[in-house]
Amino acid sequence: MNRRSLLSAPLILAAPSVWAAPVRKLAPKPKPKPKLIALDPGHGGHDPGALGYRGTREKGVVLSVARDLARELQAGGRYRVMLTRTGDSYVPLRERVARAQQANADLFLSIHADSHPDRDVRGASVYTLSEEATDREAAALAARENQSDPMVAPSSTVARALIAMSQRGTVNDSCKFANSIVSTFGRSGILLLPRSHREAGFAVLTSPDIPAALVELGYLSNPRDEKLLTVRQHQVALARALRASMDAYYAPRAVPRA
Repeated sequence: MNRRSLLSAPLILAAPSVWAAPVRKLAPKPKPKPKLIALDPGHGGHDPGALGYRGTREKGVVLSVARDLARELQAGGRYRVMLTRTGDSYVPLRERVARAQQANADLFLSIHADSHPDRDVRGASVYTLSEEATDREAAALAARENQSDPMVAPSSTVARALIAMSQRGTVNDSCKFANSIVSTFGRSGILLLPRSHREAGFAVLTSPDIPAALVELGYLSNPRDEKLLTVRQHQVALARALRASMDAYYAPRAVPRA
């Protein structure tokens, strides 16, 4: 082919796909599996728990708040929820722990409302497991709660659980969870006891591999606390604050700069 033929020949351009490297589509990141939260409304059935100044029963108040909290947690799709009891039935303490373990729960929250001989005492508090109580009131509270299950041997159960929990880091995680509840309650305007995070030998907190805390929502023996704990608006506010505390517990920590 002469020069004139070459110049007059049509110019053929290669399609871009011949030269361009194939574009790989990045697979979308899998959504994190929703955390399973075990909610444990205290008492139930023949065990009414604390009795209020005007006769309010603890077992009914805590079940109502637990149901509100379950709805709050499930609404965003970030959590799954199991309740150790769903109605007015008695569940032994060991069975409550076992149900959470069998379900492979990620977090355990036992929900209660306290009573006190001094009717002026009021406010919420949070407890984690310890072989030695932080004070006499915490020890007395743990003893009352453990009495609801006569088959529990608190001292030996707690000692064994704490050894396993320490090996797995569960003690520190439980304290982190408890502190998030205290902080969130404070920001939400919920009245707290002095020294709001306390420790004692609660048998219901003895799962070695599930971070756990017990929250006392207030004192039914105090007329103001009792009234608040029976008001639906306040029950929902408590549930929302507890949900926010779990959000804070699971929030990613900022990595410090070198």
